Amino acid sequence: MSRIEQRLKELGYTLPPPPPRMANYVSCVQTGNLVYTSGAGCYVDGKPLYLGRLGTDVTIEQGYEAAKITALNLLALLKSELGDLDRITRIVKLFALVSSAPDFYEQPQVINGASDFFIEVLGEAGQHARAAAGTSVLPFNNPIEIELIVEVS
Repeated sequence: MSRIEQRLKELGYTLPPPPPRMANYVSCVQTGNLVYTSGAGCYVDGKPLYLGRLGTDVTIEQGYEAAKITALNLLALLKSELGDLDRITRIVKLFALVSSAPDFYEQPQVINGASDFFIEVLGEAGQHARAAAGTSVLPFNNPIEIELIVEVS
């Protein structure tokens, strides 16, 4: 078991199977020592944890949890791509879209769920640059979508 998977276990998380692709794309692309992930959402056992927009259908607290689950799903994608999560040397960039009601402005608080999770699991290597943007809708009525750029050894 990798050091990162051991840390997940200590924190009470189980690495799920990688989420399936939902269209014509690949889940990860590696170029040099960087891995770019496709966008991922908050699925548990193949089903969405939440649906709808922040500010109308989904609370900030639920959005925070959705971001955390999405981060766990992204680690599952990376495990599938890399074979060993200990190859991760740094989360370089996190880009997030939040399906938002027109008067919802708390996207950063929602995406803190993913940022806090990566720092809790990876320590300093989990600190990253970030953008969190609001959008009117996301595919399949997902409340959030997150993609990563990850440095690997």
